[in-house]
Amino acid sequence: MSDLVTFGETMLRLSPPGHERLETASEFEVRAAGAESNVAVAAERLGAVSTWTSKLPDSPLGRRVVGELEQYGIDTDVVWSDEGRQGTYYLEHGGKPRGTNVVYDRSDAAITTAKPQEFDIDLIRDARVFFTSGITPALSPTLRETTAQLLKAARQNDTTTAFDLNYRRKLWSPEEARDTLTKLFPGIDVLVIAARDARTVLGYEGDPRQLAHKLGSQFDFRTVVVTRGDQGALAWHDNVVHDHDAYETETHDPIGTGDAFTGAFIARRLSGDDVGRALEYAAATAALKRTIPGDAALVTKAEVDAVVADSAESISR
Repeated sequence: MSDLVTFGETMLRLSPPGHERLETASEFEVRAAGAESNVAVAAERLGAVSTWTSKLPDSPLGRRVVGELEQYGIDTDVVWSDEGRQGTYYLEHGGKPRGTNVVYDRSDAAITTAKPQEFDIDLIRDARVFFTSGITPALSPTLRETTAQLLKAARQNDTTTAFDLNYRRKLWSPEEARDTLTKLFPGIDVLVIAARDARTVLGYEGDPRQLAHKLGSQFDFRTVVVTRGDQGALAWHDNVVHDHDAYETETHDPIGTGDAFTGAFIARRLSGDDVGRALEYAAATAALKRTIPGDAALVTKAEVDAVVADSAESISR
C-alpha cells in the first residue's frame, strides 16, 4: 500500500546543452518530466512510499518514462495504450533578458483519453493521500471528468486529497481554468496555490496571508498552502497561518521547484509533522531542487535535514 498516489501526465523533456537555442541545437538531453511524478519522487525521497499512475503509449518512449521514474525509487501503475502518443516538451534555458522558453508538443497524448474505469481505484482508495494538479484536467474534456471521479473515489474512502492549482496559460485561459477547477474544490482537502494564480485564475486580491484566509473561509479546505516564489510560502490550517521564507540557493535549474516543495510538504505531513515543520522541509527541498538539473528533486533526506539544521543554527547565533 502506498502512502501517496499521484495521477497525471509525464512527458519527455528535451533540452539543448547549456543556453543553446532550440533552432540551432544538434543534440538534446532527455529526461522524464511531469508535475505529478515530480511530486511522487520528492515525497519518496523524504520517506513516503509513493506511486505514480497514468496512461502511456505502449512504445519505446512510454517505456522510457517508466524506466526513468522507477530508477528514482517510485512505483508506477500505468495503463498501456495502443493509441495516442508520448507527450514531449522542449526547454531552452536562457538568462535575462531572454529568459527560459518552453515549447510543448503534447497534442493527442495517450493520457488525454484516460477514463476512470481504466485505473486501479483500490490503489487510490487505499492510499493515505491522493494528489493531482490543475494541469491534468486542462489537457482534455475527458481528463476533466476523470480527475473529478478519481478525487471523488479517494474522498469516499477517507483518503486525503491534495491538489496543486498549477495554472499553465499555454493550456487554457484563466476563465476556463476557474470554471473547471472551482468545481473540483469540494473534493479537495489540501490546496497548494501560487499567489499569482490566486489572483490570475480566481480573481482574488490581497497579500498571500489574505489570500490564504479567503480561500480557507470560502471553500471547505483542510489546509491551504500559498507559495510566493523567492519570498517563500505560507499555510493556513485550523484558522492559523504558518509562514516560512525561502532558503537561499544558487539556481541551476528552477523547473520542478514547486513540485519538490509540494512533495516534501506532503511527505512531512504524512510522517506526523505539524504544518509549520512541513513548510520548513518543503522550502529546504525546493531550494535543493534548484541546484539539480532536470525536473525531479533527486535529493536525500540527509541533505534536506542539513539545510534545515544550518538555517536553525544561523538563526540561533
